[in-house]
Amino acid sequence: SSSLPQARWFPKTPAKSVVALKTPIRVELVAGKTYRWCVCGRSKKQPFCDGSHFFKRTGLSPLKFKAQETRMVALCTCKATQKPPYCDGTHKSEQVQKAELGSPL
Repeated sequence: SSSLPQARWFPKTPAKSVVALKTPIRVELVAGKTYRWCVCGRSKKQPFCDGSHFFKRTGLSPLKFKAQETRMVALCTCKATQKPPYCDGTHKSEQVQKAELGSPL
């Protein structure tokens, strides 16, 4: 059986997301606009992607989503939410609060 060749510049196993911040960032989403939420935690433009996942060869990709309505939302920056890209309060957990910024959980 033939399989597609593995792209050399991506790791076989994606890196773990790292804790960017320990509180969500409130942003106004605009209806119909597409956003790219940082999954890897390495972006300098939290909570959005700045391409760091690619340059740091994480094997991760941003979460693309389209705003259904214009409204203020809290977007996750600890990267441990169960409702990405939205904050679900996980940052309040002892595990996240004890974690070092820039380290995986």
